[in-house]
Amino acid sequence: MANTTVKGALAIHGQNPQFLVETVIRNRIWESTYWKEHCFALTAESLIDKAIELRCIGGVYGNQRPTEFLCLLLKVLQLQPEKEILIEYLQADEFKYMRALAAMYIRMTFRAVEVYEILEPLMKDYRKLRYRDMSGYSLAYFDEFVYNLLTEERVCDIILPRIVKRQTLEENGEIGPRKSRLLDAMEGKSEDEANHGSRSTSRSLSRSRSPSVERDRSPSANRRYVSRSSSHSRSPSPLSYRSRTRSISPDRMEEPTIDV
Repeated sequence: MANTTVKGALAIHGQNPQFLVETVIRNRIWESTYWKEHCFALTAESLIDKAIELRCIGGVYGNQRPTEFLCLLLKVLQLQPEKEILIEYLQADEFKYMRALAAMYIRMTFRAVEVYEILEPLMKDYRKLRYRDMSGYSLAYFDEFVYNLLTEERVCDIILPRIVKRQTLEENGEIGPRKSRLLDAMEGKSEDEANHGSRSTSRSLSRSRSPSVERDRSPSANRRYVSRSSSHSRSPSPLSYRSRTRSISPDRMEEPTIDV
């Protein structure tokens, strides 16, 4: 039967792999035209051709119709390919939608430690993805999609199996601490900025030597020189004092003068 799991498949999380997709969505996939026309006799190898032709990810759209991405996801769960084949799906960098399909299958079927070890490196991929849902098409990014797989409970209208938190795995010693590429990039950037800053300061100092002479010759500099000389010569010379007393009347001579 086209809707049955392959013979000899292992139980995932204690149940049939196809049952990881809710019954309502699974029935809609089985009734869809794409499933009947393109997913009937697919194998783990021939499914690659269909995954390459994908042009979006998403759950259900329109009148609760499943996307081609969901149909192929259910087919992968039905076929249960080997781990080596899934790794080949992930290593195909040029086919981002096939890579997203393999990432979601790994999230739904693999152990928690393997999920973190395999999916976290994929967060280096910042390519754009088309996402289709009930409201139409929208823009998403591959690293955002992987982050949602690791943190959210529902992705592409599929309830994901529960996963142990990374902090718990680190405390139990099952997985090492995660290396943040953002922190490394920030540290590397700070060093470059420091080197660039030291070079710019040395250049500014070397350039500021010649303009400093022109600044001293500017009118503002002359004003500063005059103001400093006047402030230091508070006690006037006898000649200047006599010249001032001649212009001042005797009545004003008696009044104290206040310097402002």
